[in-house]
Amino acid sequence: MHNFIFGIYPYIAITVMIFGSIARYETAPFTWKTSSSQLLRRKQLVVGSVLFHIGVLTIFVGHFVGLLTPIQVFDALGISHGAKQMMAIVAGGIAGVMALIGGGMLLQRRMSDPRIRATSSFADIAILMLLLAQLVVGMGTILVSLQHLDGYEMTKFMSWAQMILTFRSGAAGQIADVAIVFKLHIFLGLTIFLVFPFTRLVHMLSAPVRYVTSRPGYQIMRSRRDKSRGKSPHTPAE
Repeated sequence: MHNFIFGIYPYIAITVMIFGSIARYETAPFTWKTSSSQLLRRKQLVVGSVLFHIGVLTIFVGHFVGLLTPIQVFDALGISHGAKQMMAIVAGGIAGVMALIGGGMLLQRRMSDPRIRATSSFADIAILMLLLAQLVVGMGTILVSLQHLDGYEMTKFMSWAQMILTFRSGAAGQIADVAIVFKLHIFLGLTIFLVFPFTRLVHMLSAPVRYVTSRPGYQIMRSRRDKSRGKSPHTPAE
């Protein structure tokens, strides 16, 4: 089971994420949105959304750089494994707290307001809960990491991630003896990749490029007085 979850499941999750996202964009482009509820309880949305997005994006970039940068690069820069781990703990801890607070506000807003709850799908609530669970587990890994600050454990995860990325065998063995909280953190992260195409998270891949080159559209408006008098909006006023 360990070899399947950490040696095969990563490829299943990433494959579903890539091809599932492409299929959704091609077959159901009008569902490629966040289904915003910003008109309802806007102040709480803004504060929670800002905290959540900054925290999550910081964590994502930190994981991406920290796991996929070859160890030799850090050695060449004179950054020891212990120093790298401390940077990850401090930056990840701050970003994690921000994301947890923001995500908690967003979940409370979505669950407590009947109007917002009515516009929320099962996937909207489930993915937010999954992200919050991942953040809680991620904060738990910090407590374990503080018990050994030499950075050696960090190199195991770097080797695992880079071996998965380069399709090398034996990747699962790199993290066979790490604490269970780390394994749960990785599993939840891979599961988020797996369900990514079926949730609102797809908007992360969107960029408003078409709006730069698209031609402006026009909308003709009529006043209530014109409608009641049966006049065209182009008719000069008397």
